Amino acid sequence: MASPVIPPPMPPAPRPRSIAGPIVLILLGLLFLLGTMGVLHWHALGLLFARYWPALLILWGIIKFIEYEQAKRAGLPPRGIGVGGVFLMIFLIFAGLIATGVSRVNWGNIRDQVQLGDEDFDQFFGGSTFDFSDELSQAFPKGGSLHINDDRGTITVNVSEGDTVKVSIRKKVHADTQESADNYNAKTKPTVTTVDKTVTLDANTHAVGDKGVSTDMDVYLPRNTDLVITSRRGDVTINGMNGSVEVNHQRGEVSLNDHTGNAVLNLERSSARAQHVKGDLTIQGRANEVSFEDVDGAVHLNGEFQESVRLVRVTKGVTFRSSRTDMEFTRLDGRLDLDSGDLRADSLNGPMRLTTRSKDISLEGLSGDLHLENNNGSVTVSLHKPGNIQIDNRKGDTEVSIPPNTPVKVEAHTREGEIESDFSELKVENQERQSSAIGSIGSNGPHLIINSDNGTIEIRKGTVAVAPPAPPTPPASPAKPGKATKALPAPKAALVESEN
Repeated sequence: MASPVIPPPMPPAPRPRSIAGPIVLILLGLLFLLGTMGVLHWHALGLLFARYWPALLILWGIIKFIEYEQAKRAGLPPRGIGVGGVFLMIFLIFAGLIATGVSRVNWGNIRDQVQLGDEDFDQFFGGSTFDFSDELSQAFPKGGSLHINDDRGTITVNVSEGDTVKVSIRKKVHADTQESADNYNAKTKPTVTTVDKTVTLDANTHAVGDKGVSTDMDVYLPRNTDLVITSRRGDVTINGMNGSVEVNHQRGEVSLNDHTGNAVLNLERSSARAQHVKGDLTIQGRANEVSFEDVDGAVHLNGEFQESVRLVRVTKGVTFRSSRTDMEFTRLDGRLDLDSGDLRADSLNGPMRLTTRSKDISLEGLSGDLHLENNNGSVTVSLHKPGNIQIDNRKGDTEVSIPPNTPVKVEAHTREGEIESDFSELKVENQERQSSAIGSIGSNGPHLIINSDNGTIEIRKGTVAVAPPAPPTPPASPAKPGKATKALPAPKAALVESEN
């Protein structure tokens, strides 16, 4: 009897493929499709992913759990994550962590640091800029002071008649939609509050955090008003005011025009300009470009100056303090330019004290006493009506010009250098390592002492110094019958751009 034929065993049913990865990819693809179609802005899309990316992992886990239970009921071995799933999961985790970190960055502060405009911000991070305008008006107390706070935006202060403060507001709001912009605008309305005689104008841009709200304000108020202004980003301009001014400013420019009163500018990477000021000017902190012209008062500069300093006609003392330069003198009838490598001035009046390093120094038409110390730079001094002069210069040449018929007692010494003189009255000895020039030009003159190390000394005959031209006299307005002629105000002098 033939044995029965045993059929071969049936092959196991194939395990179904996991759908977790494709579902996650479909969801990501839908989000990116909404971005490319303009339904969602890329900035909003990025925020959605940064906040909710763990939900994709949760969804993946739920799908894998359902697949496991289905395979268990069917008696099939469950499918694992697989190599592709592992790579996709790693990508999601890394991309999600990076997106979350980026979303927590204070982009408004970074925009302020790099001075990125709203239009540029829109291009990089999506969204649009919406414009709004408003006006405020309120009675101003007689003899009161005004405090202005504006984190982001320009501030312009002008004189107005009457006893009111008026504010014209122009606002830019960065947002994804008009509805969001309207909401941000409503929450950032500027406010005016009064406590005793102190009026505070707050632009209120910080009310919505880092939402890209910038508020420009034109402020009109009585002339005799003291001002305290705090601005983090945006220019500040003050025109024609009388009273004390204190400005705390970051990243922008402060301009003071036709002002009567003392002004203190606390700057952080800002520039400052002033013209036609009757009062003392003080700058503290870290400044970029500084330009002051026609100051009827003293100028005090204390801090670090990154670009250049220009002073034109200062009637009282000037003091300058930085990590490299310590300088003070009595009056400036001409101009002074100072940058990282040069200090040039004309028509200075001493006594003057200057200590610096790594600068080429040129002083033209100096009157009065001078004590100058310099390292690693040349020194050129042209005397007008000299007092006692002492110049100590290391690793640089020194030249001093003495005007005709000017009595001076000279004592000059240099090491590793030579001395040249146009005056036969001086006894010049040039030796191998040391040189000297000693003698008197005329009688009963002040002392001129020059000490040099690794540099030549030249004592030259100068020319008769010409006094700097006086500012132009403003023309008079035509007389009216029965009224005295009134002089027109002096025209504003154009500021000359600083040089590096």
